[in-house]
Amino acid sequence: MIEYITTLVINAAIFALFSLGLNLQWGFAGLVNFGHVAFMTVGAYTTVLLSLNGVPWFFAFLIAAAIAGLLGILIGSTALKLREDYLGIVTIGVSEMVRLFVNNEEWLTKGTGGVQDFPLPLVNIVARQNYSFILAALLIVVVAIVYWRLEWLVRSPWGRVLKAIREDEEVVKALGKNVFWYKLQAFAIGGAIGGMAGAFYAWQLTTVYPDNFIPLITFQAWTIVTIGGAGNNLGVLLGAALFQFYNAVPRFLPEQLRADGGRFEAIQLILIGLTLIILMLWRPQGILGNKDELTLNR
Repeated sequence: MIEYITTLVINAAIFALFSLGLNLQWGFAGLVNFGHVAFMTVGAYTTVLLSLNGVPWFFAFLIAAAIAGLLGILIGSTALKLREDYLGIVTIGVSEMVRLFVNNEEWLTKGTGGVQDFPLPLVNIVARQNYSFILAALLIVVVAIVYWRLEWLVRSPWGRVLKAIREDEEVVKALGKNVFWYKLQAFAIGGAIGGMAGAFYAWQLTTVYPDNFIPLITFQAWTIVTIGGAGNNLGVLLGAALFQFYNAVPRFLPEQLRADGGRFEAIQLILIGLTLIILMLWRPQGILGNKDELTLNR
């Protein structure tokens, strides 16, 4: 049971970290990104491939975050000139291009066979059976640091400009601000955070396959942000915890229900769907979201 709870904590923290990156892009800057999983893919593969080539895990982690941020700059330098729906279409297309690249370029990523037997962080210091506990502790520290710095950023003048862009970028332009530059920064930082989540995702899975990074991962992050409240980092953490709770609840149902895998997954989707319906009816801004900052109904 302790091992299972540790796994739940790891999964919740990974998706909290992943969703914090999306929340910066969407919740604070108003950027529609349906391809956020691309950053996780780049982060995961960069980390494990560098580790296999002898790069220490800590430096591999930092390089992975940097490359994911660079991908955000590359995507944003052209896609951010588009608006709303078109931006969403382009980003989901890019995420599929990244997934197909790692699926087909076997010389680099080993293709559908996946990357296995790569070094894991701190396993040379602690016993292998304690790896999950060490990973959970390390992940919680990283989430706490990212949350702390994001809170500082969004409360700074830079963050206030982002919120203004989300509400009406034409007003921000009229005030002499470079809107595109602010958007690009938000997209790159959010991408770097997604890359960090990818590294932990790889370490938690201990094997990495292209099918680990399907578009559904992005929409799980959107669900988390919607439940917790867009534009509220604490809400994202709460949304990630609730999302993982819904994934765990069916495990404690009667054996007859758990034996049917399809029914098991259906119960999870029903719980998440009901939560979203209730929120859309009574609290569309999310559990901790600010209704005054909600732009979905405008």
